[in-house]
Amino acid sequence: MIALVRLFACFLLVFASPARPAEPEMKVAVAQSGGTFVVDADIDFPYPVRTVWDVLTDFDNMAGVVSNLRSSRISRRKGNTVVVQQEGTARFGLISYSFLSERKVRMEPMKRIVVRQISGQAKRFESEADLAETNHGTSIHYHAEIEPDSLLARLFGAIFIQHEVEEQFHALAGEMEKRQRL
Repeated sequence: MIALVRLFACFLLVFASPARPAEPEMKVAVAQSGGTFVVDADIDFPYPVRTVWDVLTDFDNMAGVVSNLRSSRISRRKGNTVVVQQEGTARFGLISYSFLSERKVRMEPMKRIVVRQISGQAKRFESEADLAETNHGTSIHYHAEIEPDSLLARLFGAIFIQHEVEEQFHALAGEMEKRQRL
């Protein structure tokens, strides 16, 4: 009888629990240099480079993926370069920060995404994401330099930025998992 109960419990654990997306392996470091925050992150996604690329460059649907975005849309396109406008609110505990940004995004398909802010709440925002196919999926090295324009952002900058980067890449991983299942 005990063996039957254990077998039934194992069955419930395997088949009744909701599927959880595979978590990316992530190392995020944020350092401050003067008024600029420098982000270096290495993320390993257990998904093919095509899936990772499709999610990272789906700017028109990004507001449905990243919870801090209210809107995201491509306003101009020329070859592998687009201008993306985004609006949202970043939250960390009791702190929230509304933002509106326009960014020029240059894409080297399946390899690199380079972003430079044209306008927005930060004094400066530049980032680069380099993608590499691995035996277990896709590896990304992400580098960003952010110079916030508000005292609040400068005071809580490093921990706030690290939280935002981690949260966004986890949300993107969830979308990758969803698309991979389809």
